Amino acid sequence: MCYGQQHHRLLSEDDLPPSRPRLPPTDTAVVDDLRHRLAETEALLERARAQEAELSRRLDEMKRFVSVMEILETYLQRRFLQQHEIVVRLFSSTVPSEIS
Repeated sequence: MCYGQQHHRLLSEDDLPPSRPRLPPTDTAVVDDLRHRLAETEALLERARAQEAELSRRLDEMKRFVSVMEILETYLQRRFLQQHEIVVRLFSSTVPSEIS
């Protein structure tokens, strides 16, 4: 999986449905307006929670990826040093013969 290729846009006011026109303030109108605004806020909160869950999932996936890469790096460094030691021993154990 390639990271950083998916770009998710943060939520903005454009994500909300258009606001209803304001009515003269009556008790019923005020209550209806508050209910509508509450519904909009709850919908926005639900989308934000879903986005947070997705970002958390991706972060956990990236952390696992980094852990695996660190394990591989450690293994490859150790193998390189082992191979290097073998080569050094091979070259140091051979005595150059004089060619006549």
